[in-house]
Amino acid sequence: MANTDLYAVLETEPNATPDELKRAYRRLARQYHPDANDGDSAAEARFKEVSQAYEILSDPERRANYDRFGSDVGAGGSPFGANSVQDIFDMFFGGMGAHGQQRRGPQPGPDAEITLDVTLDDAAFGASHDVTLTLAQRCTTCDGTGAEPGTTPITCLECAGVGEVRRVRNSILGQMVTAMVCPRCQGLGSRIESPCEDCHGEGRRNETTTLSVQVPAGVEDGSTMRLSDRGPAGVRGGANGRLFVHLRVRPDERFERHGDDLHHEAHVAFTQAALGATIEVPTLRTTTTIDVEAGSANGTVHRLRHEGVEHLHGRGRGDLYVHLVVDVPSTLDEQSEELLRQLATHRDEPVHERSGGLFHRRRGAKR
Repeated sequence: MANTDLYAVLETEPNATPDELKRAYRRLARQYHPDANDGDSAAEARFKEVSQAYEILSDPERRANYDRFGSDVGAGGSPFGANSVQDIFDMFFGGMGAHGQQRRGPQPGPDAEITLDVTLDDAAFGASHDVTLTLAQRCTTCDGTGAEPGTTPITCLECAGVGEVRRVRNSILGQMVTAMVCPRCQGLGSRIESPCEDCHGEGRRNETTTLSVQVPAGVEDGSTMRLSDRGPAGVRGGANGRLFVHLRVRPDERFERHGDDLHHEAHVAFTQAALGATIEVPTLRTTTTIDVEAGSANGTVHRLRHEGVEHLHGRGRGDLYVHLVVDVPSTLDEQSEELLRQLATHRDEPVHERSGGLFHRRRGAKR
């Protein structure tokens, strides 16, 4: 994404605050999440683009480097993305060794991605999940060399083992040297005369494996975890690629989450709201009680501090907000209706006559 405007990807301005970036990311992640766009490859690509942009801009140091140099240059702070003199030398001179040729060798395996469903409790407190998947793993028969046991790969004569060949041609500017991947060994630097029968010379084969994924506390729906060296193995001893784990937090019937805060609707009878009561409400892992004051109106909010979701990579937790929903009975027996009429008369509050009352209307409808 070096040439992409990350702020435009998140539909924000360059001076956006971290909270504004987070809100923009949440909105776009929900909009383009693969589960909400079944089979839409364009939406899936947009979702990945948004996730990558937020991964960079949500990190203060990476964002600062991006703002300064216009690309994600990593934590080293160098505008060249280099962490050492050798890195800079390699950048300008093509990673050439002492003999002027670049050693390629086995390349890392490709990246892989999975989607992991977790509960709100898992997202709030963190959890360990075992996931089973099929990936290219290093062949145990040949130990990743690709050669039949008892034999070894031989050095490629075309490139002398460096995996790259140079071609010299004359031009009006003098001799020009171009480098290219060795066509005989495909950049590996060696050839196999007796391929391993189990992996057919690749040094890897597909196997079903179980990985333990540690979900950190405080993650949100749509978050992506990047696990280095947990993806597919490379050909003939190449390092493992990365595994991207997309987290999908299942809806919870008890709470609605906003950031690290939780919201819960607690239903109370109109008599409890009028006279006051102590009611029980759920928290993430247990229950607690709150006092409903006499005369509480519909929509009254009670705040329970530190009963929300743990802050990601930080200390503390969000809060739990309990919203009171005052329930008015839809049916009344004769005694309840009479008591309410007496209350209405006592408070000088006009109500419908008995013939038009709720109880009689419902009773008449059953005839």
